[in-house]
Amino acid sequence: MSVKIISDSTCDLSEELLKRYNITTVPLTVTLGDKSGYDGVDITPEDIYRYVDESGELPKTSAVSVGEYTKVFKYWRDQGFEIVHFCISSLLSCSFQNACIAAEDVGGVFPVDSLNLSTGQGLSVLHAAELAMTGASAQEIVESCKNVIPRVKASFVTNSIDYLRKGGRCSALAAFGANLFHINPGIEVIDGHMEPGKKYRGNINNIILTYAEDQLKNSDNIDLHRIFVTHTKCNPETIEEVKKLILKYCPDVEEICDTTAGATITTHCGPETLGVLFIRKKI
Repeated sequence: MSVKIISDSTCDLSEELLKRYNITTVPLTVTLGDKSGYDGVDITPEDIYRYVDESGELPKTSAVSVGEYTKVFKYWRDQGFEIVHFCISSLLSCSFQNACIAAEDVGGVFPVDSLNLSTGQGLSVLHAAELAMTGASAQEIVESCKNVIPRVKASFVTNSIDYLRKGGRCSALAAFGANLFHINPGIEVIDGHMEPGKKYRGNINNIILTYAEDQLKNSDNIDLHRIFVTHTKCNPETIEEVKKLILKYCPDVEEICDTTAGATITTHCGPETLGVLFIRKKI
């Protein structure tokens, strides 16, 4: 039986990658005041920036409901597929819980907790999709992903932690200290949580380049199959400089994926955020 790979929209994979690997996404809901829409369908990152600038408030994001999951899962099961479905970390959203409830009802669906977000999740999704293309079974894909997920290295640096604070991802006191001392914190995804990492000071473009070098220095432990540069409203020249750093430290990298974070992730990290994400050879 063929396997269909599905992910919620927080995987932040580009349309080109989704088409190349025949991946379907299920969008989360984003609410801006009295307006609600689907991530990447009705609501874009630009909508997020505009709403925050005009209202001073942060949009709200909602997990995919059990009913929505059930509808999607039943459609692909009726087409004769087994399904492997990936969710944003269960410690950040109830999407995984909802997917598990729907999967139990539909049958033949294997929900996977990515324990990550954005293209940290996307890396696992692509690993699964490549296995599906070789004819691997759903169970074989899930078992392989159990080995990959702990090795995903996801991190980012942001110009302001105001979005993280407003979204409850950072305490008001921490935000006050960061703003007062002009600190730009690196954020690491560890065991499904977002944790503070190295602190940076200075111009955001220089900070991004320093952060990128910090991530790439231990290149011997980086799986060179694919490295992501994922960002929100960053200087295009800075993004290109980050790609040059990847080629400097990882000259044999097979693919550098340049992706823009979607509305859900943008809601929680804001503009001028950039991450370098990859799979490690070992933890």
